[in-house]
Amino acid sequence: MEYNLADLFESIVDTVPHREALVHLDHPGTGAERRLTYVELDRAANRLAHHLTYAGVGPGAHVGLHLYNGVEYVQTLLACLKIRAVPVNVNYRYVADELAYLYRDADLTALVFDGEFTDRVAAAAPGARKLRHLVRVGGRPRARQPGPDIALTVAPIGVAEFAEAEAAGSPERDFGPRSPDDLFLIYTGGTTGMPKGVMWRAEDLFFAGLGGGAPTGRPVSRPEELAERVATGGEGLVFFPTPPLMHGTSTLTLFIGLNYGQKVVLHRKFVPGEVLRTIERERVTAVSLVGDAMLRPLVDALAGPLRGTDCSSLLAVSSSGAILSETVREQFTALLPHTALINNFGSSESGFNGTATADSGPAKGFRITVNDRTAVVDPATRRPVRPGEAGRIALRGHVPLGYYNDPDKSAETFFQADGARWVLLGDMATVDEEGVVTVLGRGSQCINTGGEKVYPEEVEEALKSHPDIYDALVAGIPDERWGHRVAAVVQPRAATSALTAEGVREHARTRLAGYKVPRTIVITEQIQRSPSGKADYRWARRTLENPRPS
Repeated sequence: MEYNLADLFESIVDTVPHREALVHLDHPGTGAERRLTYVELDRAANRLAHHLTYAGVGPGAHVGLHLYNGVEYVQTLLACLKIRAVPVNVNYRYVADELAYLYRDADLTALVFDGEFTDRVAAAAPGARKLRHLVRVGGRPRARQPGPDIALTVAPIGVAEFAEAEAAGSPERDFGPRSPDDLFLIYTGGTTGMPKGVMWRAEDLFFAGLGGGAPTGRPVSRPEELAERVATGGEGLVFFPTPPLMHGTSTLTLFIGLNYGQKVVLHRKFVPGEVLRTIERERVTAVSLVGDAMLRPLVDALAGPLRGTDCSSLLAVSSSGAILSETVREQFTALLPHTALINNFGSSESGFNGTATADSGPAKGFRITVNDRTAVVDPATRRPVRPGEAGRIALRGHVPLGYYNDPDKSAETFFQADGARWVLLGDMATVDEEGVVTVLGRGSQCINTGGEKVYPEEVEEALKSHPDIYDALVAGIPDERWGHRVAAVVQPRAATSALTAEGVREHARTRLAGYKVPRTIVITEQIQRSPSGKADYRWARRTLENPRPS
């Protein structure tokens, strides 16, 4: 047995076959649900794996997952791993042109997609030179008929309906040997530019992103130990990844739950009230989410219409991919003081790097205690900086192989030093004498205004501490005198808010140096973020460069 994700999952199945593995709750209020034990999930994945094999998908072939959260997403993910195909996450928010780029760049051979996206897939698929097979989940939405179906518009690509493909496939587990070198692709759009595919070896992802089978304890020392721990442990933990599974945070949470032999709960989409009701109903113990954009609506619901919801089972809420502001953390802790709120730091390129300290916040910055594989390095020499000096965060050891189809960007980001493989992240930081790292912000988003450097994250945190501000994004826009000036898009907590640009600036001056205070402020009804809650700085910059009077 190897450190291979499919091998490890099957070892858990054989250990606790009849334990509940996956629960998918549809919403709002439909009552529809699916519950699968470990052996049922395994057999379902086997059925789809055999269908993909029959359709010509072999080891190393890339399979796109253009799906909402659900059993089908997990089933497809596991099916790919079982036959050594490479799963590729697809952002379902992309429009046809963006999808066409991703399909081509990822060299997709097959695509499993939600029927709701039929028209977009039909528009994007013809440009994907290697795409040969499509599997549709749920059929075509009736509202979009009449009109030619996708099978006619993308011929000669084969199109199968998911339910039929699954029913025809064998449930047997009769696949060949696998390898720790099998690939797992995570496409990350980041905050700027086109998406990039991060290439992970299965073994590296297991240790860097999944904690080696024990995210908060001692990693396993051999593959068989994972199932041995499950056999001697109990059940009762319930993991609830609330962002889309096409976001790395959710996929890693899913695998952590399965590696523990515990139950994982999914919703098709993030609806705050339904999330809280599910925590109560399923006795959820661990929730993962992304930043204020997901935690703040939960806080508002728990403090308002869903006050009194029983969240006593909830042991921990963890955020990754976006920093939780001090204001929202304080509000959450006041409501659920028994629940640990974990502010993680990591990325698609590094997995887990560290966790925010208790004193992390506006006064001292976003401070994290990091693992012993993380360092702050000079981006030019790629050597560790001295305490107090600014550099970029880097990670060594179990890191990705590079970006798929992008050797130039790979050479900028991944390197070797001191006999180890390293990844150089985009985050600027300093490190103190005790090894605590203070994250300054994304270097690519840093605003140079008259020679002074301003990191958007710091300004956003200050703005969101205003009682009438629900969300904020900060970016630099051109300025004839200063080169760039600090600008902010803010979303009021209520449509009736009397929030003004000058009021926002007055509040910012109490927390920030003068040159960091936004000179341009746009007040908008809704800030645009990715489905996972990540900042969309391209949208913010477009909005700010054509501001409304304020």
